[in-house]
Order: sequence, then C-alpha cells, then structure tokens
Amino acid sequence: MEEAVEMEEKNRPLSLRFTIGEFAGSVGDFGTILPIVLGVALVCNVNLAHIFLFFALWYVVSGLIYRLPIPIEPLKAVGAIAIAEGLTAGEIAGAGLIIGVIFLGLGCCGSMTWLRDRIPVSVIRGVQAGLALVLIKTSIGFLISDPLFAGISVAVVVIFFIAALHWKINDVSALIVLAIGIGAGILTAGLPNLSMIPLPSLLLPSTADLVHAGLYLVPPQFPLTLTNAILATSLLAHDLFKTDVPPDRLSRTIGIMNLVSVPLGGFPMCHGAGGLAAQHRFGARTGGSNIIAGVIFLGFALFFASPESLALIPLGVFGGLLFFAAVELGKHSAKTDSYAVTIVIAVLSVLVNITVGFVVGLILAYLLRWQKREKAPE
Repeated sequence: MEEAVEMEEKNRPLSLRFTIGEFAGSVGDFGTILPIVLGVALVCNVNLAHIFLFFALWYVVSGLIYRLPIPIEPLKAVGAIAIAEGLTAGEIAGAGLIIGVIFLGLGCCGSMTWLRDRIPVSVIRGVQAGLALVLIKTSIGFLISDPLFAGISVAVVVIFFIAALHWKINDVSALIVLAIGIGAGILTAGLPNLSMIPLPSLLLPSTADLVHAGLYLVPPQFPLTLTNAILATSLLAHDLFKTDVPPDRLSRTIGIMNLVSVPLGGFPMCHGAGGLAAQHRFGARTGGSNIIAGVIFLGFALFFASPESLALIPLGVFGGLLFFAAVELGKHSAKTDSYAVTIVIAVLSVLVNITVGFVVGLILAYLLRWQKREKAPE
C-alpha cells in the first residue's frame, strides 16, 4: 500500500507556480542566451524577431512538459562559429536540421539512457566544470568592457546573497539587474517601437549548406549537446529537484524543437545545465518560470526586433548574470567521484575546447577504472 502511494506521488504532475521567485529565476539564463542571439543577428542575415518568437514558444512548451525550469538555449558551438565566420541562414538551418534528426533518432531508440550508463559521472561533472569556466571567461570580457554596469550588477547580486543569509527573502537580483539594464537603455535612446512580427517563411538549406554544416558545425556541437544539454542537465535536475528527467526525453525535445523551428527561421536550440543552474540560482523552482520567460521573449520579439534595440542593454548586465550562473554550475561539478578526471576536462575545456576535454577525460576515466580493476585483489 505504501509503495503504491509513493509511486502515485512520484508520478503526480508537478505544480506550476508564478511567484516573484519564479519571475526572478525566469531571466536567470538571459546572460547566456542574449549575447549569442544578438551576435548572430548582428553578423548573419537572420530575423531576430523570429528567433525570439521560437524561444518564446519552446520556453512555454518546456515549462508545460517538464513542469521544471528546464531551459531553452541556442546551440553554443553553432552560435560561436556563426558569429566568427558570418554564416548564412541556410548553413545555420542545415546545422539545426541535422542536429534535430540525430537527437530525435537517438532519443526515440533509448540511446541516451544507454550512453548515460556508460559515461562516468566524473566526465559529466567535468563538462559542467569546463562549461562553468568557459562562462566565467566570457563573463569577464563583458565585465571588463562595461565596468560601471558590471559593478552595479555584481553589487545587486551580492547584496541579495548576503541578505538571504540573514533574512528569508526572495532573490530577485536577476530581475532587478535586467530592469536596470533595460531602464538605462530606454533613458539613453528612448522607448523602442512596437513592431509586428513578420510571418515566418519556409527556409530549406541547399545541399551545399547541409554538407558544410555536417562537416564544420555538427562535429563540434554534437558532444556539447550530448554532455551538457542532455546528460549534465538530467544529472543536475536530480541534484536540484530530486526528480528524474530522462535523458532520452531531453534528446527528443531537442530534436523536435529544431526540426519544427529551424525551417521557419528559428535558431538551433537545446537545453543546458548552465541555464538550469542559472534559473535555479535566481529563484526558479517550477515550469512557471519558463512560461514567464516565454512571455518576456515574446515581448522582445515585439519591441526589440532589431539588434540595435537589444544592444541598448549594457553588456555589464549580461556579464553579471553570466558570472553568477557559472559559479552556481561550477558548485555542482564538485560532486564528482574522480577529481583528476573532472579537473582535466575543465582545464582542457578552457585551453582548447569542451569537445577535446570530453574525449580526453573519457579516455582517462576508463584508464583509471581499468587500473583500479587491475590492482584489486582477486
């Protein structure tokens, strides 16, 4: 009887909340999302309103499906290469479609659970630590370039952190930091104009676009999506909420949202452990924060449809949010069963890239496991 009650309790859908804490947590990952999306919009020939529109859609869908603050993020490797090389919309779409097909297929055949059982926890924790260091490195660039608003952002977060140690208050620092940034932009350049979102048109990549994406965009993105967006997110969800979020389910939603959105002008998307840590750090506890984030992104699509409008928000604001999100993610990476493996992956992720760190760390983890087995008494 008790087992039946426990099973019913476990399977009962989690409630959605729309408290001030969920509101604050809803913008916790904006420091990661907006710089990448803005950079792509400034360099590549893509429609920023459509990108925001699909972020709005999938944030709401993710909140309703998972009932937890499982974030939606741009594919970081694709975004970085797109900004560095000025990729075409067709090449970006090609990468999103290939990634969508791969992860929908892997999720439908149970491959993610199989991989999770064979990739050591120390490797996944190493990816978390490596991503945290990469985010800190990125945030420092924002902080240095805009010291005034960086100092204000950091001060607000620190004040709320100290206050939370002494009083029971909601940490709305992320909300306040973003409000300060938007307010400063409006005071400088005035209110942005409301603009209608143009209807998305079908964008199908050419054969050349698909070949280029398959050779140069998918290989660096695949291990990052596998480890950070799926395996590390699943593990962190259990750390934070004691709830099982199956990696195969995360893989399927990544596949579906790319196959649906990318041909209509959306940027390739995934989930992310860094985003989950960031939203939790600033107060998100249910999928309600995702729904709030979706509404905010819809507002961006209507009022900040041009990169110039979004550029009104000072970079120091992004830097402050990004820095503390990275610290939160790095904190969970300490729960490893092999500091040697985790540290090696983290260092290589910063010095080279996360893909190299993952491969070297995986080899090292299995070598250490083999060595331990050899030394064990018969």
